[in-house]
Amino acid sequence: MDAGLAGHVVVVTGASKGIGLACAMAFAREGAKVIGVSRNLAHLHAAQHDLQREGLHMDVAAADLSESVAAQMVAEYIENEFGPIDVLVNCAGAARRTPVADLHADALRDTMQAKYFTYMHMIDPVIRHMAARGKGSIVNVVGQGGRQANPLHIGGGAANAALMLASVGYANAYAAKGVRVNVINPGITRTGRVQEGLDAASRASGRATDDLLAEQLTEIPMGRMAEPREIANVAVFLASSLASYVTGAVIPMDGGKTSVI
Repeated sequence: MDAGLAGHVVVVTGASKGIGLACAMAFAREGAKVIGVSRNLAHLHAAQHDLQREGLHMDVAAADLSESVAAQMVAEYIENEFGPIDVLVNCAGAARRTPVADLHADALRDTMQAKYFTYMHMIDPVIRHMAARGKGSIVNVVGQGGRQANPLHIGGGAANAALMLASVGYANAYAAKGVRVNVINPGITRTGRVQEGLDAASRASGRATDDLLAEQLTEIPMGRMAEPREIANVAVFLASSLASYVTGAVIPMDGGKTSVI
């Protein structure tokens, strides 16, 4: 896909693994100037090596995006070092699945801090600079958990639902300023988070993780989980001028499982 992103500055949060790493690779293949952000610098360096093995390059910047000051500082660093940010892809942060019996106020606050605010803290400085320049694109990789209630994922689902609403709100608010904001909602995707979710479900139900996974896959019309690169391909499309009239979209990528209008 030639998405016209060559030379564009693309920031991918959560770029050290999973969908974020796949996004970093996909944008690098398009010739973009990719900067990966994550809390752990060692993990970012490992991701850099993954890209190098593919003949690709990614610069990195470590920051804990659950802190607003850290997000502000890393955004400023990137713009000073690499140029104005053309595209922001948010993948950082994941809320742990928590049984209802353990879902106290502190746990709920932690889930919002881990998922909702990691996105909001990065969006805030970046979208203002994009609006001042009159162009930019933001893609938030959120998750179908914000549309389907799950007793093990109440906190994380609430964070996802809030992110969808905030994303569409930003899309409306900044459309006239040349900034587009869109959402991808992956369903079950082949990353380390799948095993974490299965382990939590196994503890709650007493069932084997293999049985739980097989059951989940039978509920997906396509009969399989998503691959991270498939999510990344849609992120590239939404971020590019190929989707120049798309903003405020919330795109499910769950193999047809949800099947709602």
